Amino acid sequence: MKKIVCYKRLWLSLFAPAAFLLSFIASNAPAFAEWYAVTIYPVLSKSVNFITSLAPFSIAELLIVLLVIGAAAYLIVCVIKIRKAKGRCGKVLLLSLITPVCLASVLYFVFMLNCGINYSRYTFAQTSGLEIRPSSKAELTALCNALAEKVSTLRKEEKADGKSGTKWTSGNIYETAKKAQAAFEKLHRQYPLLPAGYGQPKPVIASRLMSWCNITGIFFPFTFEANVNVDVPQYSIPATMCHELSHLRGYMREDEANFIGYLACEYSDDLDFQYSGNMLAFLYTYNALYDADSGAANTIYAKLSEGVKRDLADNNAYWEQFKGPAAVAASAVNDSYLKANKQEDGVKSYGRMVDLLLAEYRANEKAR
Repeated sequence: MKKIVCYKRLWLSLFAPAAFLLSFIASNAPAFAEWYAVTIYPVLSKSVNFITSLAPFSIAELLIVLLVIGAAAYLIVCVIKIRKAKGRCGKVLLLSLITPVCLASVLYFVFMLNCGINYSRYTFAQTSGLEIRPSSKAELTALCNALAEKVSTLRKEEKADGKSGTKWTSGNIYETAKKAQAAFEKLHRQYPLLPAGYGQPKPVIASRLMSWCNITGIFFPFTFEANVNVDVPQYSIPATMCHELSHLRGYMREDEANFIGYLACEYSDDLDFQYSGNMLAFLYTYNALYDADSGAANTIYAKLSEGVKRDLADNNAYWEQFKGPAAVAASAVNDSYLKANKQEDGVKSYGRMVDLLLAEYRANEKAR
């Protein structure tokens, strides 16, 4: 009877082709993906997020730990069964594979419903009215210079850590999370397609482990939680929180999540957030300018305030300690994940944020 039940479970593997079908439809019909993202997704995500937000800790982190433990236990049990099977090793091995295959199939289908379809929706530029077009080096230089001046000004208005003189985020991490949530509530008034009503981002206990994998945050679609690495340099945490909250609101492309995160920080009343968001924007713009004209980039860098330079140096020193096989492997996995979800440039897709920043810069200059 147990063997029959195992085989009957195979019907769950049909969720995989159903997920592939959804992915195919969404990829070839962005209008469908956008419709899903603004109608069904908000209802689904808000409902689950409301429940998971009742817990002050990351349910996602707990589930991942349990999954790892469960997978290890299941593997041990399967090995024991195969060793005892003697002449039926092949059959026992096949039966042992049924459960993980069915589980992976169901999880993939849930992934598609919870965020996969959103990868194919209209771009944020299209729905927000921002004009993306080729930009001159002069425009890029002007934007980089404006951002450099802004972060230097904001940095002077901020406090400094007594030990290192680096930027710090006021209040505890949960107060910062509340401010991130409030920033999006305010941003919603200007951008209605960024829905309000979601919970706060959550700190991850194993943040140091995330740093070893070069991960600053994770949106977990199975619990609809925005999870944040809080071991990183503190000035970057507000922007990371807003980045992950952008994913929670249905914008899955990394370049767009970066830009929306920057916008949320800009709309925040908190100077910590404004500084964090503008630092994120400056770094991407500076790197783009450096590739185009290193001399111009270096000239702008020299004008930065000493406080900003210290923050950047501390940030570089922090991530330098995590260089190694784990970081390389994690980057490769992330690259494959992005490409699998229609971000053809892989990790390079983060660089496209500069186009959105330039579009916003031109719109603001035109409005003056």
